[in-house]
Amino acid sequence: MVWSSNGIPHNPGGWLFAVARNRFIDRVRHSRMADQKLVDLTHYIELTRPASLSAANEAVAFPEVGDDILALMFITCHSKLSRDSRVTLTLRLVGGLTVDEIARAFQTSVSAIEQRIVRAKRELVSQGVSRVLPEQGERDARLESVMEVIYLIYNEGYAATAGPTLTRPALCSEGLRLGRMLAHIKPEEPEVLGLLALMELQCSRLLARQDRQGLPVPLDRQDRGLWDRLLIRRGLEIVERACRLSPPTGWYLLQALISACHARATSFRDTNWREILARYDALFLLSPTYVVALNRAVAVSWAMNPAAGMAVLRAIRDEWNVESYPLFHATRADFLSRLGLYDEAATAYRAAAVLSTNIPQQLFLAMRAEQCQEAFARGSA
Repeated sequence: MVWSSNGIPHNPGGWLFAVARNRFIDRVRHSRMADQKLVDLTHYIELTRPASLSAANEAVAFPEVGDDILALMFITCHSKLSRDSRVTLTLRLVGGLTVDEIARAFQTSVSAIEQRIVRAKRELVSQGVSRVLPEQGERDARLESVMEVIYLIYNEGYAATAGPTLTRPALCSEGLRLGRMLAHIKPEEPEVLGLLALMELQCSRLLARQDRQGLPVPLDRQDRGLWDRLLIRRGLEIVERACRLSPPTGWYLLQALISACHARATSFRDTNWREILARYDALFLLSPTYVVALNRAVAVSWAMNPAAGMAVLRAIRDEWNVESYPLFHATRADFLSRLGLYDEAATAYRAAAVLSTNIPQQLFLAMRAEQCQEAFARGSA
């Protein structure tokens, strides 16, 4: 891919050696991370498991899954825990996400997540959880939770909750790797393929999502020449395979189809926003949350006009408490700016910047607020 676009390097042998060396280092790092998480989880289970567990359950055997991290997810996504508890606990113990990051993923408070983790650990103790990989039938029962964990790990990498960087590529890579492993053992599961396709397609845009200063670049201003065509091709092929297996009605496959619309468009102007809106309509029926509704509002604004998008935002504000959600204010600010209401847009951008905990996002929103204020001043002069 690199040679076809940049030409053969001056020292092909050295280039290949460097690539091989870097891949070896990445593999060693992953192996060490898996070993450490296995130690941590084993230590926790040793402290909490009843003494009556038989010696036959002492050994950890993961050949059926083929990956330690993925196997640990199947172990901690215990079916006797509530859905939220098992996903939360797995994100914390295996995924390594912080309580703040998990709270953002669930759109809830940090204290609620802390209490959920405590309850989940107590439930694990009372259930006498084994560290043996569950049988195939039980793994199938836990599959949905494992997919959700992988998705949330990836999502934290794609849009970091807080900190000095817009994205966390290592988390994206790990989510993508786990998704590929899961698709390898579940190649006929449409939603598993949908999840993988979604991550492949979104990963293709990582490089274009921020400028040289690390600030966000909105989708309509991204240089599509920076999109990874190999990841796009892989993602589109996986989407098509999933759709041949099942009608596109699942949560992950619908999102993958939305990403596919963006990937197929040669420019922002060529994007099929009508199809994207239809997919968001279907997603909202599956999950009527304010996050889905907000993304749907963006689709409305481009498929129709910003005024129509504003009407959807007013309905969202009436239905949910979104005043503390920075992306609501950022979306509203964008619509107001596109309508030429720059003074109101500046106010909304400032509100979003105050609420954001990601530094590059804060800086971008503050910069947009200044630009809108300047545009308002020019119009008033």
